[in-house]
Amino acid sequence: MNAALFTMDAVTTPDTPARFAPAKPARRVEVVSDDEDAQLMLAYAGGEMRAFETIYSRHRGALYRYLMRQARDAEIANDLFQEVWSRVIANRLRYEPRAKFRTFLFTLAYNCFIDHCRRLKARPAGPGIEDADAADLLPADEDARPEVQLQRDESSRRYRAALATLPAEQRDVYLLHEESELSLEEIARVTGVGTETAKSRLRYAVGKLKAALAATDESRVRR
Repeated sequence: MNAALFTMDAVTTPDTPARFAPAKPARRVEVVSDDEDAQLMLAYAGGEMRAFETIYSRHRGALYRYLMRQARDAEIANDLFQEVWSRVIANRLRYEPRAKFRTFLFTLAYNCFIDHCRRLKARPAGPGIEDADAADLLPADEDARPEVQLQRDESSRRYRAALATLPAEQRDVYLLHEESELSLEEIARVTGVGTETAKSRLRYAVGKLKAALAATDESRVRR
């Protein structure tokens, strides 16, 4: 399954050319970040269509994987993926690079997911879905031997089962840490908590995942 491409007015299919909202004349913005993506976002707001295409191509993989692992449902992940990019486009003229663009992007993603959960009045349950739906966004696997693939499939299943046992707040921090490449300070900003709280949640999440996977390994050895 491919992630959709976006326009300001609608979502196109991956088989149709992508069209982006026409940009308006650039406005003067005080730049406080030397982040290349932030500069590209400003360039897009100033009329450079290729700047948005570069941003989209650069971040779509990590964003899609993050939403897939949060939503645990391909259809919902696709809807959220579309919503995030639509918000990026809609906010292009108001965007100010006071932090990394990646922080801005994953803040939108986190908020879209939390809003989705609030509408449902529940968090997604279950171990989630295979990462195969995001395979087209990832580099080709150099070793696709059947026995290697089977081992990886089993490891992926165990990992997803362990991830499903994490409390929501720990899962939020852990998945942002894994997919966004943000610092703990930035993750704390995205999730609206203090840096020490984010650090603690990540530490507990990693510890629980290691313990769960170790317990699974021990169980398999005893069989």
